[in-house]
Amino acid sequence: MSANRWLATGNFFTSYREEQRIFFTHLDRLVFVAVLVLLFAWPLFFELSNKYMLVVNHTLIAVVAVMGLNIVTGYAGLISIGHAAFVGVGAYTVAGLATTLGDSHKLITHAWPLMIVLSGGMGALFGAFVGLPALRLKHLYLAIATLSFQMIFEWVIHFMGFFNQGQTIYIGRVHWLTGEVGRSSHYVFWYYASLVVVVITGFGIRNLMRTRFGRCLIAVRDNDRAADAMGMHPGLTKVYAFALAGFMAGLAGALHAYLYRGVGIESFTLHHSITYLAMAIVGGLGTLHGAFWGPAAIEFLDIQVEHLSAWAAQIFPAQGNLATALRPFSFGLVIVLFLMFEPRGIANWWRIARSYVKLWPFRY
Repeated sequence: MSANRWLATGNFFTSYREEQRIFFTHLDRLVFVAVLVLLFAWPLFFELSNKYMLVVNHTLIAVVAVMGLNIVTGYAGLISIGHAAFVGVGAYTVAGLATTLGDSHKLITHAWPLMIVLSGGMGALFGAFVGLPALRLKHLYLAIATLSFQMIFEWVIHFMGFFNQGQTIYIGRVHWLTGEVGRSSHYVFWYYASLVVVVITGFGIRNLMRTRFGRCLIAVRDNDRAADAMGMHPGLTKVYAFALAGFMAGLAGALHAYLYRGVGIESFTLHHSITYLAMAIVGGLGTLHGAFWGPAAIEFLDIQVEHLSAWAAQIFPAQGNLATALRPFSFGLVIVLFLMFEPRGIANWWRIARSYVKLWPFRY
């Protein structure tokens, strides 16, 4: 590494400790702090409508969920098509307690950080259970096993009276230091709460990949037999990958329940599992950056397609139903194009741009 870490540009390391730094240079740390300050400060100066604040909050919640999916699919190389069910487990943990204790019970409204962590723990429990087939199954067979969990989850929610047969279960308004969070500050409050969860979980994953447990995930993904020969336990690694993914999904589900002040099965269907997988693919599997770029890109695409559909409905006849078909068509087209031309996702564009800036003007 260069003696002056403000001017260092390449990846010249002289020790493993240098290679394991979270921030390779002082400039990296400065840029990160500046972005973090910007994310926390902009709501104080710019006011968005509730519609767009909801989109921003939904994107942050999707980031948390996709970070979990990235652990199991990107880092561990295990296909999961039932990730929305794990998100639903977290959401219905809050909803189940709201049904039992009442939607305005103090445990729900005052101890909401504890409820979010509890929902993550429940998601991890179900994730570890669903990950048990990974001890014997691989590839398509494991994908079918996770798909089965998605179908079982939807069936249980639809047919159990405790969960209101999939209909909305309401959650009371939470309380903070200043009292109850009112309607006017609801979306801003949950923006900050979701952002704090994103930052904490992002640092957690970044540090996980610096440990032997994170390296085990990559080793098992690349070649599980070679990993076994080197003393790792591929089966245990796969199970805790599913458990971590379930924990992250549970956190996202609890945030979803509090943000929408209710839980319904329509938010945790197979369609949403495919959407999470698409976000991970578009963002870039196996990269922490991809978990941020993917949800942002898909949510931005949804907004633009919504505007395009409104314009198309005015131009083209309703019989053609073109406006309705634009959203699934664009969604599928984006996935196919990324798989064909950029399988490493938007994160690869970021890597190329960042490398160009770091290497110019070729200091060494």
